[in-house]
Amino acid sequence: MSTGTETPSRSGRLDWGSPLVPGRLVRDDRVAPRAPWSAVVPAGHVLTIVDVGGNQSADCLVFADADRSERYSVPDTLAWQGNAYVRTGTVLRSQFGTALMTVVGNEVERQDTIGGACGKESNTLRYGHHTAHQHGCRENFLAEAARHGLGARDLVSNLNWFMNVPVEPDGSLGIVDGISAPGKRVAVRADVDVLVIVSNCPQVNNPCNDFDPTPLRMLVTAPEE
Repeated sequence: MSTGTETPSRSGRLDWGSPLVPGRLVRDDRVAPRAPWSAVVPAGHVLTIVDVGGNQSADCLVFADADRSERYSVPDTLAWQGNAYVRTGTVLRSQFGTALMTVVGNEVERQDTIGGACGKESNTLRYGHHTAHQHGCRENFLAEAARHGLGARDLVSNLNWFMNVPVEPDGSLGIVDGISAPGKRVAVRADVDVLVIVSNCPQVNNPCNDFDPTPLRMLVTAPEE
């Protein structure tokens, strides 16, 4: 299923990738630059996100499908693992400590979960009022969440797959050139049935995606029988 025009990566070739871990493919969506995406991922299934063009942030929210008031929590996830970055083996936990998803494959050194999501308000603050017409990840989240009966009160701090936000020695954060590349992948296994909402980041005002949003590919695989 394609949700946007297939465009070449920055290398000049179109490489949509493949699942990172073995499994039976049950969903294959291509997400256009700047567009949102969502799906319910059943327990035991694995979501592979492919960074088609390289350094394209996939901002992500996760909700327990049984009770969507339970959702991914940055502070609980970081406190349980004692680390500021998301890597292979990281368990994504809810505000109640429930294991929602686990990172089971990762081709990038580290994934960000403290940089937050861009939006119209933050864009104007950071880059100037001439950016007020541009929609951001917050607007993508709101539009896609509404399809599932969720609203602004349900938006919390998010993951940023493929975005590079280093923690500097003085404790400050940087939004800098990415450390991903065309075709790099991350795979997360659902530990319970979860609703995953992703914004293919529309940001064009900082170098995290080379000022050029590119597509994502979302692959869901079921365990092999």
